[in-house]
Amino acid sequence: MKKFFILFITIFICLQSYAQHTYVFFGSFNWEKETEGIYVYELNTQNGKLSKIASVSGISNPSFLTLSPNGKYLFACTESKTKNGGSVSSFEFNPDKKTLQFISKQSSGGENPVYLTVHPNGKWLINGNYTEGSVSVYPISENGTLEPFVQNIQFSEGSVNPDRQDRAHIHSTVFSPDSDYLFLPDLGADKIRAYRFNNEKNTPLQEAEIPFIKTTLGAGPRHFTFHPNGKFAYCIEEMGGAVSVYAYKNGKLKPLQRIFTHPKMYKEDFESSDVHISSDGKFLYASNRGKENNIAIFSIQDDGSLKTIGYQSVKGKHPRTFNLDPSGQFLITANTATNNVTVFKRNPETGLLKKAGRKIKIRNVSNVQIRRY
Repeated sequence: MKKFFILFITIFICLQSYAQHTYVFFGSFNWEKETEGIYVYELNTQNGKLSKIASVSGISNPSFLTLSPNGKYLFACTESKTKNGGSVSSFEFNPDKKTLQFISKQSSGGENPVYLTVHPNGKWLINGNYTEGSVSVYPISENGTLEPFVQNIQFSEGSVNPDRQDRAHIHSTVFSPDSDYLFLPDLGADKIRAYRFNNEKNTPLQEAEIPFIKTTLGAGPRHFTFHPNGKFAYCIEEMGGAVSVYAYKNGKLKPLQRIFTHPKMYKEDFESSDVHISSDGKFLYASNRGKENNIAIFSIQDDGSLKTIGYQSVKGKHPRTFNLDPSGQFLITANTATNNVTVFKRNPETGLLKKAGRKIKIRNVSNVQIRRY
């Protein structure tokens, strides 16, 4: 009996050492370096409860975050919305020690960095600058250190709305499923720009054969995502309050559908912001700020088109971004104007959302990234 008990304890300890943990990373507009800016929480995947494990101060306005493919490094847009500023920073996350440590910082090549993405090989970081309308490319060293950017491509032309579209405003930087192309929704120019990405070159960005596709005038394309099958792409339009659906192949986008993210009763003040697809490819979620402050829920048809199935209040205001956990069980929103985070349990069959856990207070929370370790 004693031997059996010892064996049981040994197996239990081994299983615990291999247990998976889901961590949630929040960025914010802290405005002052002395205050916390990045927060790390652990997500209880049974009940949706969030428990704080770490935070970082000493940086200003880490408004958007992204993780390296192996989850070891966290990258942040820092000094965003800072006059004559703008930087990108790297941090090392240790899931065993539950620590987040600063590594390096580089100029963003623009005043207001708003979006980051890492190449799947972990060797390149791409940053989009909103105010000047530019994209910057950084080599990443093996220890997570960011090197100075090797490319900073500036755009200039605007579009039809003089208040919002006086010039180019790059709002996201997204790799194609095969990582051979980079897509840049340009809110200011009403274009989705396309570049080839040659991973073997010192300056990897090269203009694609079709350098951009035009969106509806005044739409303001913002965030962009691909379907898990790689055949379709979806762009949320901040000013137009719609999601545009595209067929995708070899760096080329073909328009398929444009569907509103709000009921017909709303005619303005959409401020649509973020878009994500469930890992099973069955549902698309889109956030609305403005008057609605909700998540629009769509089912994805076999031909890639969308069908509206419902709306879910985010229990706060101004959901700047949101994200789905890797298991597909939870959706978490960052509600900037009400300084709170809301966790929703997702029904995998219907796609509908139900509030879970309890709301977390984070001052000016702006971004959420989730990863399982």
